[in-house]
Amino acid sequence: MIPQSFIQDLLGRVDIISVIEAYVPLKKGGANYFACCPFHSEKSASFSVSPTKQFYHCFGCGAHGTAVSFLMEYQGLGYVEAIKELASRAGMTVPDDRQSSGAAALEPKLSPLLDVLTQAARFYRDQLKHAPRAIDYLKQRGLTGDIAARFGIGYAPDGWQSLSAIFSDYPKVPALVDAGLVIKHEGGRLYDRFRDRIMFPIVNGRGQIVGFGGRILESGEPKYLNSPESAVFEKGRELYGLFQARQAIRSAGHAIVVEGYMDVVSLAQFGVGQSVATLGTATTSAHIHALFRHTDRVVFCFDGDAAGRKAAWRAMAGTLESLADNKQVAFLLLPAEHDPDSFVRAHGTTEFAQRVDSAQSLPEFLIAGLKSEVDMATAEGRARFAHEAKAYVERVAAPLLRLQLIKMVSEAAGFSQPELESAWGLKPSPAPVRPEPSIVRTPKPSRRSSPSTVIGTLLRLVAHHPVFAPRIPLALLPSDTDEARALTALVDGIDVGELSTQSSLATVMEYFRESPHEAVLAQQVGQSLDEEFESSVTEQVFQDAVSHLRWSHLDREFQAMQRKAGAEGLSLEELSRYRDLIQQRAELSRRTKVSDS
Repeated sequence: MIPQSFIQDLLGRVDIISVIEAYVPLKKGGANYFACCPFHSEKSASFSVSPTKQFYHCFGCGAHGTAVSFLMEYQGLGYVEAIKELASRAGMTVPDDRQSSGAAALEPKLSPLLDVLTQAARFYRDQLKHAPRAIDYLKQRGLTGDIAARFGIGYAPDGWQSLSAIFSDYPKVPALVDAGLVIKHEGGRLYDRFRDRIMFPIVNGRGQIVGFGGRILESGEPKYLNSPESAVFEKGRELYGLFQARQAIRSAGHAIVVEGYMDVVSLAQFGVGQSVATLGTATTSAHIHALFRHTDRVVFCFDGDAAGRKAAWRAMAGTLESLADNKQVAFLLLPAEHDPDSFVRAHGTTEFAQRVDSAQSLPEFLIAGLKSEVDMATAEGRARFAHEAKAYVERVAAPLLRLQLIKMVSEAAGFSQPELESAWGLKPSPAPVRPEPSIVRTPKPSRRSSPSTVIGTLLRLVAHHPVFAPRIPLALLPSDTDEARALTALVDGIDVGELSTQSSLATVMEYFRESPHEAVLAQQVGQSLDEEFESSVTEQVFQDAVSHLRWSHLDREFQAMQRKAGAEGLSLEELSRYRDLIQQRAELSRRTKVSDS
């Protein structure tokens, strides 16, 4: 593990302009530099690089990051390799963090696991050269040596302790068991988990091997065997082939999710390099967020048989909470006799690309699937259709897409939209209004910015200017939004000293690499690379945003008190607090002009 302090020092010495200019010609335009994006095809220069923020962002495809990110994306380097490359340019030596206090607790657990996985991958690749049966199998599937090398494909020999060839102290290497390479029998006997299988290394976002998938050569079960979850491997977060597919995804403008390792590799062999696969699990929100960092469109492509349709439906259900109004999810079910590999062989990549382009949108797929389960010609069938749809529509977080689904369901079921919303309880009839005390007759000021907008503003502000972090009123932040959680994590990072109030934007982004907050932080930062938060306006932006936060906090308490006053009355103590809230709201409105009235 590389110390965070070293990475911060490295990013302080490296100039992102010189790093990128070594590969892409940049042209100065105002405070920033511009070029045609190296990650997607375009004719106008929408790729912007900021020398002051040490950050790049493409306003066309959304690619963004630091000097580290650029080397990883452009050169295909792993995280550690990119750090070492930058350190070499800066004349710095990457330290060994084994005694570093910041990572001392993690190092004994993670580093040995990554080391044995890397050594095992090398061993499996070497063994493939001496395994005619495995080579014949790959050739029958149409794979070339180049594509096998690109994905690091190998072979696990048919022996109980084949890995002892490279781990001489095989029984005394606990990392082998912890990494899932070796199984410990109840009687204490150790043996290799993977035997006589084609081996597919699973690579994380930093280019590190974190697990394997093994396919049996002969008939038998299980057909595919995956590494168990470990301290470095979580199936619900990793996607097979994503590390290799990133540039192809951006070039194609979409990602294709298929069912298995061979589908990914075979499609790549035919030039469809934008394919990835889940690892024997249903699609998770982490999978979708990872893909949406690279593209705005994700297409699930499954076999057209019953198992494929079932897998597609599970994938659809797993994406609902992660949908966004500016993203697209679609579904392509191939003819029952085909999988992606056989379809491309039979019909060619052009036909496959056309089917991907015309894949069924998620709303269409959802509605069609629900309708297929009932008799829509009867009133009972339509009622059941609407009933079943509710559970899915309620899980959609994207407000506009959710509204579209409500309209589609109401039209298909023969209801008006208000009728359906009322039946679903989305817009319940208002409760009778009780007389309220005269003290509540003050007009309610309207806000010019929603709380989520304000928090996004503060998140971008602190990312650009961490000096504002100590002044963020964390107690006023809600806990139910990604932006608020990311802002809290950023402030905490500065508070505990892992970041400083002088950290650059690049340092902040690297600090959150591979964290749950990376995506939302990158999205917010990408909106403000050029026009927002220069030194002349930051103080006023901060004061306005905090005023809006205080207003929202007061307003929530006021509304709760107002409801209680109308429903059951207030105690004398609550009545006193009620008056205070009215006065505070009025004063805050007068001082900060939060009200539009």
